[in-house]
Amino acid sequence: MGHAHAHHRADDHGHGHAHAPADFGRAFLIGILLNTGFVIVEAVYGWISGSMALVADAGHNLSDVLALLLAWGASIAAKRPPNERFTYGYKSSTILAALANAALLLVAIGAIAFETAHRFAEPIAVEGKTMVIVAGIGIVINTATALLFLKGRHDDLNIRGAFLHMAADALVSLGVVLAGIAILVTGASWIDPVVSLVIVAVIAWGTWGLLKDSVAMSLLAVPKGVSEKAVRGYLSGLPGVAAVHDLHIWAMSTTETALTAHLVIPEGHPGDGFLREIAHELDHHHRIGHVTIQIERTRACESGC
Repeated sequence: MGHAHAHHRADDHGHGHAHAPADFGRAFLIGILLNTGFVIVEAVYGWISGSMALVADAGHNLSDVLALLLAWGASIAAKRPPNERFTYGYKSSTILAALANAALLLVAIGAIAFETAHRFAEPIAVEGKTMVIVAGIGIVINTATALLFLKGRHDDLNIRGAFLHMAADALVSLGVVLAGIAILVTGASWIDPVVSLVIVAVIAWGTWGLLKDSVAMSLLAVPKGVSEKAVRGYLSGLPGVAAVHDLHIWAMSTTETALTAHLVIPEGHPGDGFLREIAHELDHHHRIGHVTIQIERTRACESGC
């Protein structure tokens, strides 16, 4: 019984790297500098004015600064070449960064919620005017930072996380402005901790999506936007293919997807052109850039494959 078990790497047969991460180094640097400065201003004036909403927003922005630093570091590490120990390079560091960012946000949520509960028990007077001015600055800074990541938000979980965090921050700052105006008009200090609870809810909502996606990638799930059923159907329908088994699709990083599969072709190996065509099709129509195909004349095992 003959078997063709050579693993044909796409490096030799049409392997594509079209979905390598774009360089957002300048965007990260600008975003980090702007938001670090704003965190300091917002925390100081939040404490001076007695606004828990401003302090809560400062805590959120601080977590975003750390998130940007992690994402930037991971994007740099992902570009380092493979070596004898890390044969894939450090591409998966972007997935770890996304997971760490979600964990940071969970910590921020807990801290803000705890302090907000304390403010409900012991309310203090709040300076609405300071809230409006500082949060208004936040709207401008967060919107400008979000726009830096607008272009790459659909292709990279790290970039999408940065964009969503900054966009959410702009909306949260808007909420603080509205709370400050309401306090100026009504004099009701309870509005401030209520708004901080709304901020916690907004953060939690965004964090859940980031946490869910990053955990799925860490567990080698099929990435979003890739259909295992469609890929299996394509491979099964190729000329001469009698069966497809050991099909695995996983994320190597937040931008790159890999696939391995065994194709049973009774008539034998159809040639390198066949492999190049598969690599091209999977890259351009399924966004899978790293393809390894093993050709077999008969299925190597009857069970457990």
